[in-house]
Amino acid sequence: MEGLGIAVNVIAVVDLSAQIASICLQYSTDVKNARDDIARVIQEIDNLKVTADGALNLLKSPYGAILRTSHQLLGAVKRAESQLERLKAELRPRSTRKAMSRLGLRALKWPFQSKDVEKIVQEIARCTQTISTGLQIDQTSILLNLDHKNVLGKLPIAPNASFDSHAEEHNATCLPTTRVELLEQITKWINDSDAKSVLWLNGMAGTRKSTISRTIARSLAATNQLGASFFFKRGEADRNNISKFFSTIASQMVKALPTLASHIKETIDTDPAIFNKALREQFEKLLLEPMLEVQQEGYTGHSIAIVVDALDECDRDDDVKIIIHLLSRVKALNSPRIKVFLTSRPELPIRLGFNEVKGTYQDLILHEIPPPVIERDIQAFLEHELRKIRKSYNSLVSKEQQLPDSWPDQLQIQTLVNMAVPLFIFAATTCRFLDQRGFGGPDHQLRQVLDYQTKVQSSELDLVSKFEMTYRPALDQQLVNLSPREKDKAVEQFRHIVGTIIILSSPLSTTALGHLLGVDRSVIADRLDMLHSVLSIPKDSTSPVRLLHLSFRDFLLDTRQRDEKNPFWVDEKQTHRQLAVRCLDVMGCLRQDVCGLKAPGTLRSTIDCRRIDACLPPEVQYACIYWAHHTQQAGSEAELSDLVYSFLTRHFLHWLEALSLLGRASESLSVLHTLVPILQDRSNLMKFVDDATRFIRSNISITNLAPLQLYCSALAFTPQKSIVRRTFENDIPAWIVLRPEAETDWDHCLQKLEGHSREVNSVAFSHNSALIASASDDTTVRLWRTDTGDCVQELKGHSGYVNTVAFSHNSALIASASHDKTVRLWRTDTGDCVQELKGHSQSVKSVAFSHNSALIASASDDKTVRLWRNDTGDCVQELKGHSDWVKSVAFSHDSALIASASHDKTVRLWRTDTGDCVQELKGHSQSVKSVAFSHDSALIASASFDETVRLWRTDTGDCVQELKGHSHYVNTVAFSHDSALIASASHDETVRLWRTDTGDCVQELKGHSFWVSSVAFSHNSALIASASFDETVRLWRTDTGDCVQQTDIGTVAYRLSFKVGNSHIITDAGAITINQRSSEVVPTISRTQDWHSSPGRLCMSRDRCWITSDGQKMLWLPIDFRPRCWAIEGPLVAIGCRSGRVIILRLSERLFLGGMT
Repeated sequence: MEGLGIAVNVIAVVDLSAQIASICLQYSTDVKNARDDIARVIQEIDNLKVTADGALNLLKSPYGAILRTSHQLLGAVKRAESQLERLKAELRPRSTRKAMSRLGLRALKWPFQSKDVEKIVQEIARCTQTISTGLQIDQTSILLNLDHKNVLGKLPIAPNASFDSHAEEHNATCLPTTRVELLEQITKWINDSDAKSVLWLNGMAGTRKSTISRTIARSLAATNQLGASFFFKRGEADRNNISKFFSTIASQMVKALPTLASHIKETIDTDPAIFNKALREQFEKLLLEPMLEVQQEGYTGHSIAIVVDALDECDRDDDVKIIIHLLSRVKALNSPRIKVFLTSRPELPIRLGFNEVKGTYQDLILHEIPPPVIERDIQAFLEHELRKIRKSYNSLVSKEQQLPDSWPDQLQIQTLVNMAVPLFIFAATTCRFLDQRGFGGPDHQLRQVLDYQTKVQSSELDLVSKFEMTYRPALDQQLVNLSPREKDKAVEQFRHIVGTIIILSSPLSTTALGHLLGVDRSVIADRLDMLHSVLSIPKDSTSPVRLLHLSFRDFLLDTRQRDEKNPFWVDEKQTHRQLAVRCLDVMGCLRQDVCGLKAPGTLRSTIDCRRIDACLPPEVQYACIYWAHHTQQAGSEAELSDLVYSFLTRHFLHWLEALSLLGRASESLSVLHTLVPILQDRSNLMKFVDDATRFIRSNISITNLAPLQLYCSALAFTPQKSIVRRTFENDIPAWIVLRPEAETDWDHCLQKLEGHSREVNSVAFSHNSALIASASDDTTVRLWRTDTGDCVQELKGHSGYVNTVAFSHNSALIASASHDKTVRLWRTDTGDCVQELKGHSQSVKSVAFSHNSALIASASDDKTVRLWRNDTGDCVQELKGHSDWVKSVAFSHDSALIASASHDKTVRLWRTDTGDCVQELKGHSQSVKSVAFSHDSALIASASFDETVRLWRTDTGDCVQELKGHSHYVNTVAFSHDSALIASASHDETVRLWRTDTGDCVQELKGHSFWVSSVAFSHNSALIASASFDETVRLWRTDTGDCVQQTDIGTVAYRLSFKVGNSHIITDAGAITINQRSSEVVPTISRTQDWHSSPGRLCMSRDRCWITSDGQKMLWLPIDFRPRCWAIEGPLVAIGCRSGRVIILRLSERLFLGGMT
């Protein structure tokens, strides 16, 4: 009713404003001596009317009911209404205009003096301002609310990771009388503004770290101090890795600090792909920078805490160290003060991570808490839980069966305490076991537990014995009153069902588990019914079964407990084998276009997740993601290998399609890589996996983008001898009538890395060959994983072209040299810039680390070489002597010498310690672009614009080889690590490999479509990376011999069209005859004149990546097949590529409109 009342008053204000404005207009016409005053009143009345109209519209909107401030403006609106009523009464003429006209008087007389007008205007303005302020508050609130919802909707989260999630709902918190001192200590740290920003609580398994975390999180939430919580859990998707860690934290932080929403929204709007970026960038863009914005806006609230539990259950050790490093950076935030409470076992990667951020954290070690305190807390916990068990049991049984108030006695409690210390998990598991019905009652079950004290005799029980006492009482109940034969069956079922549950990589519901194992759900339910004390078993059959504690898994898989000692021992390897076989069997349901999309250009991002989940149920999704993991864990076995081979030759593309639909296509390479250790002596399978790996690398971008293009573009453009193509060639859709002329076989290029937006100038391998760094004219450096081709870091900071990049010899640092006259040092793991080296007065063209990484050398267009200390960034030498730009610099292997190459056509050798020039190598006839030492430092190679590479002896300066073969400038040169080979990259778009001893060219690597700017060997010399002005980075194998030549017409086709009758393609180089009756292109060339292109329904997309039909995406074009120019005539499409080749396709739109069939 309140909302209705204020709306009525606002309507009255709007109507009165309109009436008064109309009256004032009459006065302004008739009254000459008060026009300024009248205009002021009209203006203020109009302002009030506009504001009141706005209020009315907002009150009538869907948000009207939640406008708290506007509903409190009733007084201001009533004052405005009253003021307008009085004003209207004063302005109403005393006589009619007609009567006054008969008397010869003016029709109207302005009733106010200027001072009265001033008072009226001020009063109306105050009312207007009050209403306007209320509206602004409410509108801001609405916008913030919309921003809030918008941000939360876009942030990908791990839904079960927060302390108050459904998955954590039934997990315990500390009792009021336990952990009192510890909780007080943690709370004091949170509220202490001078304390370190990170607190690490660590302790061994079973010390209830997670219980403490939940207690702290709940306490903080109650006082509005909890910013976010993330509870890691091994074996659970999204909670056993950090893919959604920072986005989940950001999502929760928005709820705690709503003003963050607009800043995070701006980040997402600017970079929608931020969630796929490197962890450092996610941390900075989603958390650190938005929080700094809030700080600048003057936040004055209390400290906010982030709780991170069980960091040791995050799968990748490297990720763990990165999280520790990044979270330590919250010390930069003072308002609000951010505290990070983190728990884990004290495992090595975590200890190493904290060792790298000394001085930024403090720690608490649970197992160093005095034993009497632990004993007291465990006793308090047991007494509390046992009272609850007694009360619950007594409420369900007759009086004769009830437990006495003295149960259990003090001796029994003390015995349980002694058995438990220091493991809270023993106390918790025992209480869950005693509370479980059907095992003879709590007293009987308690005696069984106490019996294990005598069974496991030891003066000082080790951890294994502690866990045996923890879990065996519950497990042994599975065998009570069973015959030997029934016991064997029960144990077999236990190992099959529970053994699977404990080794699953992600938890499954009983329904999905039944489908995966091929076991009836009722059998699973019966077997799990007695295990509620060790497993979290939801009533809902579609919710996942979870381990209550990781130590249960450790106990069952412990080989020291096998056979007679523990009948429930699970053979991990055998269970993995059974699970691998079942995964392969379940994936037999996969098929082409499993979601019934039909349109081959359908983008994965447009497919409804519910549709994917319906077509790929949980057990199938699990099998698609983890089958290779279980196969690898099962070990090499002929029968299993045969099953894998059979699956891949039937369902490889179907499996890739499924992974793409799930958004996990990039994982396919690592999945296949896990098979490599078991492929020995399986030649057919090994060959297929090798070819499949090449297929994935070549097509990963389109596989991620549009799943069904696997059967169209990927197959059609794959080399003809590819095993994958030959196996699945019949799956190429019939609407590709005339197929493109693909290569005969794979070339030496393993993968093209796309991401830079401008030319790539330099590439380098890390010394373990796991990473590649690339430097670009787009002012960035990118880091790529060698195994998958994924970009893992984008390093931003330079303000000009990045000319070159180099790794330190421990691969911990990257140095980049830029046109902005600086050298920057970056941490490889986090992407942080740790030094900016300033001193050069012109563009820096080259950079190199000494072999102990203590020094950095840089070469510049200012004609100098500079030496810098890595640790301080100080310049310790400036080497002068060149008479022109210095293009390249390199250290000898012992770091005693530096070689520099210059535009003055010389190479100079300098002593590192003194800066003296000890050799000047002359011989090149043009600028020397690059220089490199062999790994024994006996030779120096130099690359020049005179189209040659020269080899020089370091000791004498003699030229011992001149390598000729390139037809354009040679840009760079590199030695293999055994110094047997030299690679050179040229403006002639090729990379050449040369033997060091003879100077012979042993390979010419063709494939780039523009100048090749940089080349590098992997540390094991098995790979070569090359960077080109075609904006790609390519990987080549060094051990496979000559490069397979590409089919081309000998030049770049700048013009092309169809000859009338479609018998030839006309290019500015000649004509190519088309065989109309087959799918072959006959590459005959003849000179021609003019050409044309007819309009039709087939088109080329604006970005030249797609052939479309009536605007619908039809066929994706890989990089090497994208047009420099093209022509379309009816069903025929001709594409002139950068390389000079011409591709012809015939596409049937009639068949295409029928979908994939």
